[in-house]
Amino acid sequence: MTTAQVKISPLPFEPMPVCLQGPDITLRPLAITDVEGFYQAGKDPVLWQWVLPNQCQSLATARAWIEHSLEQQTLGNHVPFVIVDNRSGHIVGSTRYCSIRREDRNVEIGFTFIKPEFQRSYVNTQAKYLLLRHAFEQLGAIRVELRTHEKNHQSRTAIARIGASFEGILRNNRILADGSYRNSAMFSVIEEEWPACKAALEQKMAATTYVK
Repeated sequence: MTTAQVKISPLPFEPMPVCLQGPDITLRPLAITDVEGFYQAGKDPVLWQWVLPNQCQSLATARAWIEHSLEQQTLGNHVPFVIVDNRSGHIVGSTRYCSIRREDRNVEIGFTFIKPEFQRSYVNTQAKYLLLRHAFEQLGAIRVELRTHEKNHQSRTAIARIGASFEGILRNNRILADGSYRNSAMFSVIEEEWPACKAALEQKMAATTYVK
């Protein structure tokens, strides 16, 4: 791509709290008043098998995690959301923008968990669609990253299904709460890929049977 072909948005790259509504779910900014719903959505220990520590081990733990998340939002490091099921109005998970690199117009979608009974459903597909669409079409991102534990094959499959490209393994990428090292599987979608990724996601969302 030549310099003349590069198109950079004139607007600042500044992810901010926003409400994103889809046909079956809504992503709205995480608030301290969400502590009970957040805890109920995340209290199953299986959700934290590959993510330590368990941020929903108790109601107090969930509250502390939300307070920390809102501090990170104030600092401009994270933009956390709760995932609300439109049919019931209940919180069924959480996700966020993180690893925000403003000068490079890069952002990561991470810290995602979805209540077990809503996994392999419309929830993950629509949540990723809403976040990707907002990042590329409103914020002007040129790259969106998604990472997961190297051994979390269910998550890796889910990320691949939304159209993200596998880029490799980041070795010793994190030190977990138990002192173990985490190797992270890195995926991304870049701006040139977004139109095809968007079309594929919209096709999945229009299907009668949803697959995570």
